Amino acid sequence: MTGTQHGYHREDEALARTAVDALVGQLALAPKPGLPDPRDLTARATRRDHSSLRWSAGALLPGLTAMAATARRTGEPGARLRTDLGAIGRSTEHTVALAGGGHRGALWTLGLLVAAVALRPGAAPIETTALAKRIAAHPDRRAPRRPSRGSTMSARYGAAGARGEARAGFPHVRRALTALTTSRAQGAPEPQARLDALLTVMCTLQDTELLYTAGPMGLRHVQAGARGVLDAGGTATEPGEAALRALDTDLTERTWTPRGSGALLAGVLFLDALRLAGGRGTARPAPTHPRPELRP
Repeated sequence: MTGTQHGYHREDEALARTAVDALVGQLALAPKPGLPDPRDLTARATRRDHSSLRWSAGALLPGLTAMAATARRTGEPGARLRTDLGAIGRSTEHTVALAGGGHRGALWTLGLLVAAVALRPGAAPIETTALAKRIAAHPDRRAPRRPSRGSTMSARYGAAGARGEARAGFPHVRRALTALTTSRAQGAPEPQARLDALLTVMCTLQDTELLYTAGPMGLRHVQAGARGVLDAGGTATEPGEAALRALDTDLTERTWTPRGSGALLAGVLFLDALRLAGGRGTARPAPTHPRPELRP
């Protein structure tokens, strides 16, 4: 049975595959402060966590394909599309859980961005994030009315959270895209340019996962640490690399995980891949293997 018979086109799956590739590219980066590290062959739990996340990333493909197809058929960033995306998202979360779990934040970010791109293929990143903002502005009336970590932290501390980030048009994604382009222009290798983009998000994001595990003081500690790496010259410089290693060690020892920043980086890499491909939605992200000197 062809994709058209299922109600989606090859373009829908190509767009979704680009999004999944972006997520896998985010997972492959190292060292990501406090986030699972694919290079760590000594910590069994870290290796298992990273392997599980990489495996379950592929489980997002059918859901993201359906989101792209739904947006293309609907044609407008209205309440109907928001409701349909919510239903697809909850079904996809269940599938991902069966495959090992994780990626809830990435699914939210990538789902909205994939839908926005499907609505306006070839649009510039700023137009895509503006469309995603219009979709996210509508309430999901079928969503379960139970509090989550994110909503609880948002209510307690006034943090924007994932929902607020989307309703603001993904400002951290836009800012990180600029940082990615700037780092490349300054000669940074691709992995370091992407790590600089991640740290740009971490500097100011009110990460509700960090608020939950570390509290406001912990969040500020992480933000200051990320800013310190960039102030040292970025991850492509020796002082910046040393600061990055120190921050990664610190967060790993504290078991503080900036998952929100990692999810947004996946959105950055998705939009970047489309931009580099001229908006066609069939790009493969550049290799993300770190330089040999970054290996432990």
